[in-house]
Amino acid sequence: MVALVLGLATACGGSSGGGAGGTTAAGGDDGAPKVTITPANGAAKARPDEGVTVTSTGGTLGQVSVKLKGAEVPGRLSADKTQWHSTWTLQPGGSYQVSATATSAKGKATTATSAFRASRATAATVINNVVPSPNETVGTGMPVFIQFNKTVPTKARAAIEKSIEISSTKPTEGAWRWLAPGESFNGLPSLVFRPKHPWAPHQRVSVTVHYAGLKIGDSVYGAKDVTRKFKIGDSHTVQVNAKTDRLVVKKNGRTVRTWGVSLGAGGDVQSDGVDHLLTTSGVHLTMDHSRLERMRPPGKKKGDPGWYDEKVPFATRISNSGEYIHQNMDDPTCLGNRNCSHGCVRSPASDAQWFFGWSYRGDLVTITGTKRQLQWTNGWGYWQLPFTKWAQGSVLGKPVTTTALTS
Repeated sequence: MVALVLGLATACGGSSGGGAGGTTAAGGDDGAPKVTITPANGAAKARPDEGVTVTSTGGTLGQVSVKLKGAEVPGRLSADKTQWHSTWTLQPGGSYQVSATATSAKGKATTATSAFRASRATAATVINNVVPSPNETVGTGMPVFIQFNKTVPTKARAAIEKSIEISSTKPTEGAWRWLAPGESFNGLPSLVFRPKHPWAPHQRVSVTVHYAGLKIGDSVYGAKDVTRKFKIGDSHTVQVNAKTDRLVVKKNGRTVRTWGVSLGAGGDVQSDGVDHLLTTSGVHLTMDHSRLERMRPPGKKKGDPGWYDEKVPFATRISNSGEYIHQNMDDPTCLGNRNCSHGCVRSPASDAQWFFGWSYRGDLVTITGTKRQLQWTNGWGYWQLPFTKWAQGSVLGKPVTTTALTS
């Protein structure tokens, strides 16, 4: 600890605390303000989740500088300018340098410093991935996924939600929801952001999870922050009508292409009571693209009635129950006339190939006219859940609005 003089009086001080935290104090004599820094100078295992706090007694704080590897750590000064606290938690194992100055009403000043290291103990729960991919251009229905390698302890979830900065060129209201492995499209525990209304097209989005230093378990902390930036492209919407067997594609509200399709014929009700040969009605999202997709019926094995094993080209996935918009490989007279597929949206070759190359992940595909409804846990069927119910899956229990992204 170092105590210096600025102004009219000489400050003196001392430090208290141990290797895991404590405080450093300077000043407080001869009318000079007292400056207290937590964690203390020399602390070797400071708790990352508690951040840095600087307090002034008998004066107001002026300059407060907290540095990690030479970079300034952001923080907030209280309205009365007597306390400063770091905005985010600390990097586990990080070495920090703190300098703070306070001045009394009579102009007497004190500067205190502290140098410490945060605990190195990191949690086994880590962020596996963030979706969309870096710099990916996605559709206006696209969710944001923060995926973890294992289930996140319930007591850590509120802190994680609070740690997220999500910004977009055009501020957008949405909500986070925790998904259990059985609700997640790929089996990974996830925290998912869905807008209340589709994203406005032609904008940028940035997501930062200030995960480093969050308390995830007993005396273990998040390892590192994660940032993901992506783009919202044109508005792509697809309407599929099972009664008319027509598909209509719109770009930014204008129809750009339409063609005849064939949807699921039905007729395979299994023990779960579901007709697995019916296409699901509801709001789907395009999920991924497969140049050649192998397709087999769920719940069946070779030799069972209704068994098939086909390779289908130019397949754009729209659910986890085996539904795709893909190139027709069977009776072409079905297209635009009757439903004779196994549940997919069969399309003419030229149209399926065009859609395969034109569509983004996250485009909205609305199917109507069938007796089987898309479940919200089926693939990216999140738009099937009313927004008020979606927002109830947040530990904080309320929607958020993205902050304005300017750079």
